Amino acid sequence: MPGEEHAAEQPLAEPTAAPAGEGATTKAAPTSTKVAKGPAAGIEVVRPGMGWYVLRVASNKEDQVREALERKVKIEQLEPHVGRILVPTQREKRVRGGTSRVYHRKLYPGYVFVEMATDSDGRIPENVWFVIKETTGVGDFIGSGGKPSPMPIPDVEKMLAAAVRPEESPALANLAFKKGDRVKVTEGPFENFEGSVEEINTQKGTVRVIVMIFGRPTPIEIEYWQLEQI
Repeated sequence: MPGEEHAAEQPLAEPTAAPAGEGATTKAAPTSTKVAKGPAAGIEVVRPGMGWYVLRVASNKEDQVREALERKVKIEQLEPHVGRILVPTQREKRVRGGTSRVYHRKLYPGYVFVEMATDSDGRIPENVWFVIKETTGVGDFIGSGGKPSPMPIPDVEKMLAAAVRPEESPALANLAFKKGDRVKVTEGPFENFEGSVEEINTQKGTVRVIVMIFGRPTPIEIEYWQLEQI
């Protein structure tokens, strides 16, 4: 989307399946087709005969991997075995120097979510695994013993809620201050000054802070990224 960028940052939550080689137990792939509630209401949680699995990928390659896998699945006609492939993101607005830009922040950096069907023993069909493994940037699925671990349904619902979130107005990133908070200026002419938050302007991305200058409380307006909470 023009004017928007992608930014991979720390995830809001980690996928909960145990990593390979760390004692994970493989469960049978869920077959539920129940409809999600909440933000993902009306969305099919998992298609019949399939489960959701977590694929490790190279950092900042999540979108490239997703696009490559979608293309390969279509070319190889693997749709009966591979369903949706998702990289959940959240739109955030950042303001610097009075200019705002919208970013897509990846909620799970380093992971791609793949809906697919496994063999009766829980292993990935050989033709499917070959297509996935030969994709640049791909690592392994979370699991053990050569078998990927399906995500629990509650975790799938949370992931889908993020992936299908409507294009609402983006939130202003990292503006976690509120009136009365004690803050410290980290950049600019008032660097190292401390004070309390008086007012927040979410449209401009600025914060009015009351600091002591020459022994008198003085309001200064400063951009949110130039502050840290103390």
